[in-house]
Amino acid sequence: MSVDLSGAAWFKSSRSASGDDCVEVAHLEAGLVGVRDSKNPTGPALVFGPAEWGAFTDAVDRGGFEPTS
Repeated sequence: MSVDLSGAAWFKSSRSASGDDCVEVAHLEAGLVGVRDSKNPTGPALVFGPAEWGAFTDAVDRGGFEPTS
């Protein structure tokens, strides 16, 4: 799938520190969500469909990505 990200409005979480080591997200057309590394804004980005993004955020809300050590 090819998605035009040139007009995407990227943002960081309000919980992010002021540093550059963050993930940025953009809400795209058709419910798609883009994710990229803030240190490399011209680099590659991942694009998720609504169901994929929903499954990810639900898992985060449930603590599914907590460190195990």
